Amino acid sequence: MSCGVNMAKIKISLVKSTIGCLPRQRATVRSLGLRKIGSSTVQEASPAIKGMVKAVSHLVSVEDVK
Repeated sequence: MSCGVNMAKIKISLVKSTIGCLPRQRATVRSLGLRKIGSSTVQEASPAIKGMVKAVSHLVSVEDVK
């Protein structure tokens, strides 16, 4: 972050299995840093991350982190 802007953070948790999902959706879940059901990660709320979350919104839950 070279421009000094603090981006909001979001906590992403895997709540449903990726079994039966498209390979592309599985890859998206893995690239978000999620492996098992119940695992979670904190990411910057960038447009790229938001788009990835939207693509697998039926598998994850999202919370704001302060």
